[in-house]
Amino acid sequence: MGASNGKDYINRLNQLHNEIWYDGEIIEGLISEHPAFQGIIQSKAALYDLQHDPKIKDEMTFISPSSGEPIGLSYLQPKTKEDLVRRRKMMQHWARYSGGIMGRSPDYLNTVLMSFASSVNFLTNKENCFPHNLQAFYEFARENDLSFTHTFISPQVNRSQIYIENSDEPIAAKVVATNEEGMVIKGARLLATQGGLTDEVLVFSVGKFVLNEDEAFAFSIPSNTKGIKFICRDTFMGSESSFNHPLSSRFEEMDSIIVFDNVVVPWNRVFYYNNAEVAEEFPIHSSFHPFAKHQVVTRQIVKTEFVLGIAELLVETINIGGYQHIQGKISEIIIGLETMKALLEKSENNAEVDEWGYMRPEIFSLQVAGNIFPKIYPRFTEIIQLIGASGMIALPTENAFHSSIRNDLDHYLKGATKTAEERVKIFRLAWDLTMSAFGTRSTQYERYFFGDPIRLASDLYKRYPKNEYVQMVSEFLHLKREE
Repeated sequence: MGASNGKDYINRLNQLHNEIWYDGEIIEGLISEHPAFQGIIQSKAALYDLQHDPKIKDEMTFISPSSGEPIGLSYLQPKTKEDLVRRRKMMQHWARYSGGIMGRSPDYLNTVLMSFASSVNFLTNKENCFPHNLQAFYEFARENDLSFTHTFISPQVNRSQIYIENSDEPIAAKVVATNEEGMVIKGARLLATQGGLTDEVLVFSVGKFVLNEDEAFAFSIPSNTKGIKFICRDTFMGSESSFNHPLSSRFEEMDSIIVFDNVVVPWNRVFYYNNAEVAEEFPIHSSFHPFAKHQVVTRQIVKTEFVLGIAELLVETINIGGYQHIQGKISEIIIGLETMKALLEKSENNAEVDEWGYMRPEIFSLQVAGNIFPKIYPRFTEIIQLIGASGMIALPTENAFHSSIRNDLDHYLKGATKTAEERVKIFRLAWDLTMSAFGTRSTQYERYFFGDPIRLASDLYKRYPKNEYVQMVSEFLHLKREE
């Protein structure tokens, strides 16, 4: 009970014995010791340990309303603007540990679950909806500091607007039966980041389900539930060396397909099912988007700070700060950073209490940030590549600095302000962020974090209150407008 530490998390994970498939083989033994996963597991453990760091413990936890014990602050349901700031400061601590690189730090899905629980009354008296299950599970997760992976989308078989699945065996996960124990799920879901590396799998349907209501459901079940398997992609971790691969060795989060093979979801873990209207409307009308985007933008700001630090360190290392084109490129990052920070601050300043009594960040500022970052982050990675130029390619390994050619490296690879070893460390960090398999995955990840950028822009257009501006222009031109 209470806020987990790193040892708690690792012990729980090892005891689950989740069915994880990697490179065509099922993983045997302790998952925390597997080369493809040990880096991210150790990094997540370090995040949980921060909850017990005497210097910041009060900024990482709050007192449980039920047990009186300190619990993870990412589960806090904010009632005031001060609560929003508390949440943001906590999330900044976790984000800064990884430089904002870890997209699925535990606070993301803790926040998602908290947001759904904060809007649980939306489900009251609706068909096949169980709001009490969602509330009870939120409290259970909060008190036990559970970790989550999640899956919101179906496999990309056919993305045309009129596609209806028609196969003997389900491809997209759907309800194939119900019985006294619960509902039976068969099929697959994407894209479970850290799949198999968490206590639970949180499943919510997102989209329109008028013609496929059997895909409209929400639940959470333990990752080791019978019939669940996690099929992993290839690893993007270059090596276990933090010198050679300073980011991927520690923060390679792994993505997986989740296959549900007639998985029985107990009724007390079902939040709703077979209700297309609820599946479509709940994520929109709940506080999911305001709170989730608040966490994401907080992390992306830290990531931008990290990018700015790397870029400027490159500039200083090879002494190119006097060039105006370099100054212009660094200024692009600064402008992006300050824009994101202003939007986050505005979302908190303009926060309002929602119909269920919780303080929601203002959504439009966060939507704007969510539309900006997928465009500017790929540019940031390009800027680092342009600043580093050929220096991003000629990078010896850690072993080379412990070999007989050390003197050559020290002489030929030193920077204007750094030793050869320091210079190579800096450039390898820049390379791992922007040019390695890990780095390019990170760029793609930020492009599509909340989905298709075109859809995000369309959603902002449809929801943004434009009428007062049209009215202003109409009055200026003395135009009559139809009501």
